Amino acid sequence: MPDIRVKACALAAAVVVLDRITKWIVQTRVSPADTYSVIPGFFDIVHWENRGVVFGFLDDSVSEWRTAILIALSLVCAGLVGRFLWKTHRSLDRLSLFGFAMIAGGVAGNLLDRVVRGRVTDFLLFYIGQYQWPAFNVADSALSVGSGLVLLDLLLSRHKAANVS
Repeated sequence: MPDIRVKACALAAAVVVLDRITKWIVQTRVSPADTYSVIPGFFDIVHWENRGVVFGFLDDSVSEWRTAILIALSLVCAGLVGRFLWKTHRSLDRLSLFGFAMIAGGVAGNLLDRVVRGRVTDFLLFYIGQYQWPAFNVADSALSVGSGLVLLDLLLSRHKAANVS
């Protein structure tokens, strides 16, 4: 049976591969002017290029340092999460372990975009009427789901600890 770290690395790698494939499809087949309605009034496939970070923050920054700083921060985050996973895998519950693996994969997916292209491709757009969530991608989804798993594990661990004492 493979070491749990190998499974976590495989999950992170799967996130990166799925992220790269979906971004490639959007970059090669969806123009920035196109909108493909998947669920009318709720979900569209679009092609947005985000030079900033979460929710387009810093997207309109004109600083020549923006991309370099975002790459450096992403490298630090990826390194910290990777090291944390490798060193503490025995003390983590499965939810946290796989949550951190998804976070590592999400960081790596968006980091690759920043290094290669200087921006991140977003394409999943959810909305209701005039209210919409900012467009995101597979890497962003993995970051969110992974963070949710870590948080859920933290809450469940506290609940177990409270019931023991």
